[in-house]
Amino acid sequence: MSAGEIQDQKAIAREMFVQQTAYAADVSASSLRGATICSTKSRRDYTLESIADEFCEAADTSLLPVIRVDAAYLMRVLRQLEVIAKRQVPRIAFKVKGRILLLDLADILAVQAEGNYVSLRHGPNAYLVHESLSSMAEKLKPYGFVRIHRSVVVNISAVEEIQPLPTGEYRLRVKGGKEYLVTRTYKHSLRDLAQLWVGSERLCG
Repeated sequence: MSAGEIQDQKAIAREMFVQQTAYAADVSASSLRGATICSTKSRRDYTLESIADEFCEAADTSLLPVIRVDAAYLMRVLRQLEVIAKRQVPRIAFKVKGRILLLDLADILAVQAEGNYVSLRHGPNAYLVHESLSSMAEKLKPYGFVRIHRSVVVNISAVEEIQPLPTGEYRLRVKGGKEYLVTRTYKHSLRDLAQLWVGSERLCG
């Protein structure tokens, strides 16, 4: 299960919980209104009072407890999903100087071509891996990495600033201050850097 799928499941579970809670509130209000009506009619008819009381008791003892059980179940599902998400954070494994390193993909800021190798930028450190950039870009794409240059791939979540240049290109800054050039060929990738653009419709047009 990928990190994106886990987040989607958590979002669905939260939405179901909100809907269940809203429904419980509506049922509670309806039950109270019904109880008021029953009480008013009971003053005129004892038989009607008995029937109405049975109806109101049924609403209180059957519908509301079931809703509470559903809400509790959804809360347990959310907690389980959070545990799974922590266990299944996407990681990358690669060999460096006879050792195999394991790093969280979220901590990789960028990947840059270095001849027959690629350099993985991990904070202030850089690790060389014997693989082509095209191959790395394809493998990393599902995890939020985009290509901004023929020799650079960046982590979307690491981007902090974009600066348009007079040449039609862009300068992009990631966490830690490292800057990369976004060429016109790849400027369409900038659209993927944010889920919502406000007042910037022409930025990547």
